[in-house]
Amino acid sequence: TRALAAEWAPKVRVNCIAPSLTETPLASRFLKTQKQKEAMQQRHPMKTYGQPIDIASMANFLLSEKSRWITGQVIGIDGGLSTIKQ
Repeated sequence: TRALAAEWAPKVRVNCIAPSLTETPLASRFLKTQKQKEAMQQRHPMKTYGQPIDIASMANFLLSEKSRWITGQVIGIDGGLSTIKQ
């Protein structure tokens, strides 16, 4: 991400979205039962796991002019999980 952002600037901005567990088909094996869902919610400081709209909203922002000065960033969307020690 950083290397491409440096190489392709100023014509192209490059950023990376790094999500935590998000309720998608890929994550379905971790969210099969209500007990699993509750356990995954408790892992995150926001007490929930991500939804596709959470990731899509960041992608939409990064594609907009509102983020015109953002490049070379890895943006964690993880309900605060990366802020606590595991």
